[in-house]
Amino acid sequence: MSEVDLGDLSDLGDGAMRVFADIGSHGVVVCRIEGRLHAFDDNCSHRDARLSDGRLRGATITCPVHGAQFDVRTGEHRCAPATSPITVRVVRDESGRAVLGD
Repeated sequence: MSEVDLGDLSDLGDGAMRVFADIGSHGVVVCRIEGRLHAFDDNCSHRDARLSDGRLRGATITCPVHGAQFDVRTGEHRCAPATSPITVRVVRDESGRAVLGD
């Protein structure tokens, strides 16, 4: 995938997340944890649910439907009912903007 400028990061504080863009069949969520950006597809690997509707605590996102949890840094599932990871993406801060891509 080529680089994609997702948008302004100025109001994305630590511990916050936001859906920045629709890429492919799901949105992409960008969150800031301990000053670092992380991005993941807005889709639970257990059931097609929007993870952005869930709760982010530390580096763990909890799916609002069945409570599956994932590490937003690595995509690894942390508890049932999920048995598969979520897709994480490379994101960086470039002059105050979220840029997705290699």
